[in-house]
Amino acid sequence: MRPVLIAVYAVFAVAAGARSAVQIGTRFDDAPLAFSLSAFAAAVYLVATVALRWHGPVAFWVATVACLIELIGVLAVGTLSLVRPELFPAATVWSQFGSGYGYLPLVLPVVGLWWLGKVGRTQISRAG
Repeated sequence: MRPVLIAVYAVFAVAAGARSAVQIGTRFDDAPLAFSLSAFAAAVYLVATVALRWHGPVAFWVATVACLIELIGVLAVGTLSLVRPELFPAATVWSQFGSGYGYLPLVLPVVGLWWLGKVGRTQISRAG
């Protein structure tokens, strides 16, 4: 399970990072909030990827916090993008709960937190 989780987070880090880099570089003035949130999401995915790959209690807590930030972000942005769509003239990774990515941005932090809770701190520090 861990290698799959790491791979999916890595793919999302690259996808969100590339998307936001192009958007920020070519049309930032069109939707600065949306494009900045996509860049933030990419950073969160990158931190989660690295933390899930590392071992030890610090890695466990960093991964947990990254997954929590991701979950809060996708719930907040997802809700705001539905009730206040004018705030998001362009989609972010987390818009409409990640609908543009097959809702994986909504499911991924839940799976990540579930896995982290299942293996616990002691197992992740020994996981290989």
